[in-house]
Formats: sequence, C-alpha cells, structure tokens
Amino acid sequence: DSETRYGFLMNDAICIVGGGQAGLSIASKLRKLGDQRPITIISSELYPPYQRPPLSKKYLLGDTKKERLFFRPLDWYQGNNVSLKLGATVKSINRENKTVQLETGEIFAYQKLALTTGSNAIKLPKKLGGLLSGVYSIKTLNDVDNIKHEFMAGKTMLVIGGGYIGLEAAATANKLGLNVVLVEKENRILNRVAAVATADYFRNLHLSKGVQILESTSLVNLIEKGGRLAGARLSSGETISVDFVVCGIGIRPNDDLAEKAELKVSNGINVNEYCQTSDKDIVAAGDCASFLYKDKLIRLESVQNAIDQGEIAAETIFGNKVSYQPYPWFWSDQFETKLQIAGLNIGFNHTIVRKGRRPGGQSVWYYRDQSLIAVDAMNDGSTYLVVSRLLKMQTNVTPEQADNINFDLKSLLK
Repeated sequence: DSETRYGFLMNDAICIVGGGQAGLSIASKLRKLGDQRPITIISSELYPPYQRPPLSKKYLLGDTKKERLFFRPLDWYQGNNVSLKLGATVKSINRENKTVQLETGEIFAYQKLALTTGSNAIKLPKKLGGLLSGVYSIKTLNDVDNIKHEFMAGKTMLVIGGGYIGLEAAATANKLGLNVVLVEKENRILNRVAAVATADYFRNLHLSKGVQILESTSLVNLIEKGGRLAGARLSSGETISVDFVVCGIGIRPNDDLAEKAELKVSNGINVNEYCQTSDKDIVAAGDCASFLYKDKLIRLESVQNAIDQGEIAAETIFGNKVSYQPYPWFWSDQFETKLQIAGLNIGFNHTIVRKGRRPGGQSVWYYRDQSLIAVDAMNDGSTYLVVSRLLKMQTNVTPEQADNINFDLKSLLK
C-alpha cells in the first residue's frame, strides 16, 4: 500500500536530517505550534540531540555527566511522536519523489524536509601527519570520549589553531595539569574573529597560566615514532616533543548532501528569510545554513542561531510566514573568564576599549565609522546585557559615549 509504504503516511511526514540543536529546535517548536504530523530525526550520531558547548569544557573536565548533555529524556521523543533514527547516514535526497535514502538502502518519504546537517571539524592534512594516532579534533561527544584518556597531568598537548576552539581546549588542559603549546600561523590568535584588544586580553590570560603561545608559527609536520605521534616540527625551526595534538583549525558546513540534490549552496545551504532552500519543501537551519545579513552571505556558528533559525524553519513547515531576524550572540569560557559577544563585527574599522566595573573586566567595542556593530565583554556581564539590548533596539552608542567610563549606558535604554 503506497499510502503506508515507508511505515507512515507518505503524504504528511516531516523528516529532519541532523540531530543537533537546530534539528531538535525544529521538532520541539512544531509540537508547540500544535503540528501533529509524524516527525523523524535522522542523525549519524549514536546519541539523541545534545548540548555541544560543554564538551570542550565541563564534560572534558569531568564536571558534567553524559546524561546531563541530552536536551530531552528519551520518553519526550516517544510522547511527542518524534522517531529517532540514530547512527544513520543519509546518502541522497530524491526531490522528485520526496524521499531520502540512507546508506543502508532504507528509504523515508517526506512531505517537508529539514536539513540541519551542521558542520565538520577541518582535519589536519595527511601529509602533515593528520592520520597519526594521537591527533584529535573536538566537535562531537564521540570526539571527546576518544580524547578524554589523554588528559593526564604532566603530558604535553599541542594545539594547532588559535581560535576559540583551540583556546578553550588549551584552558581545559592547563586546568588539568598538562603542559600546553599552542601554535597559530597568523601573526596573532583570534585573527579572523576578534580585534587586537580582545586577542591581547586572551593571550595575556593564557600566558599568565603557563600556556605557551607561538604566533606566526605553523606546523611543518608531526613526527612519528613506533607508529605513534612523538613530536612536531615547527616553521620556527624548532622541534618539540608532544604526547598528543588537538586540531582547531576551523569547521566546514555539511552541505554536500544538499549540493548533490542540486539545491543552491554557497559555503553552506542557501536559505531565504523563512529558512527555505531553493526547494520550497526543504528548509535548512543552523551551522549549515547560509543567509543574507546586511547584503552579505554569512553563516552563524552559534547555539543561539541554531535555536532561532530552527524555530523559524518550524514556522515555515507549519505554514506560517515568520522571517528570521538574527540577533547574534556568542560566548566562550576560558579559565575564570567568561567572554560574551553581542552583534557581528564584520566590517568594523575601529575599536574602543572600556574598563569594566569588576577587576579584570573589560569590553571591546566595534565601530563601523560612528555606528556600533558589536561588543566583546570579558567578565563584564552588565555591559554585555545593556549592549545586547541596545543592539536589538537598534539604538546607537557613540564612540565618545563608549569611551567615557562615567557615561551611564543604561540611560540609553529609556
């Protein structure tokens, strides 16, 4: 019977490919909207949807149990008619027949399809020693489970890449008593994502804890001894002995499946303001989705974006027209410092550093000419809260106001 050929009514099924924050956000929002159609979440991971930010911090430190990472207990899925198909990889999408086929050959039909395929850590190339035992990246729960045994006091860890992923891993390892060497090929850490002042703050923080940071230094190759990693040759001419390596050189959107299905992709799956792809019955959300922001195609790799875009995608699936308004915010925890970022610093041409009320607290304000576009707040939660509200309200703070420590920012909220 073709009506029930794939185990459920063919004409009303919702299929979500990818079991991360965005995928769960779509499923739970649909149920909140009162959508009764059966939902299947297909995920290549072995675990139900879970939080990622604690992986490189609390989970790796052993402060959080695995079960605490899961967004919902298993009975939530059963009670809400959401089927989980775990450890399954989608091989192809047939847009004409409205089906997805798994690597196993199993086929799922859909009325509406959501792609929340996320992103993948960029691996160290084979020619540099990327396939050696002892080389890791930190992106999934499995990645962290595989690396946990290496984090023993006295070992030496080499971090490749001075972005937030690398710095967070360095801070966690240092806390556990490891010797940490971080190499960054650019002339400074956080080169692509933050201003000089923010980079200076975090460099000083890491150096004060004993992390060794080598900027303008790249990896020439890893050295093998007895089938395992033993050391690293650096562009400075130095050779260092290391026990293991964490590679934090960035992530790539998982858009291959969409590209094979001939959806529009451009460093991610192109979506409109309703999170629709170039096929009106397919939405995309999260790390894998590329959208227009102030005339630029961007992707936002953040928890907030995955939640917000997921909810907009759910509205679209439900039949509502709600457009996505990104209010970017990010955070990073390193040692006892909480970094909170409001806005997007793309295209800034000058910054102002403002001292925080608390010792060691400060904020870096990004301006495009006279317009405030973003703020990095380090241990300065009160400034972050005010600025994130002002950015949402599209209320400007002039450079003169930001530069005046006695100016009351809250007065602008009135």
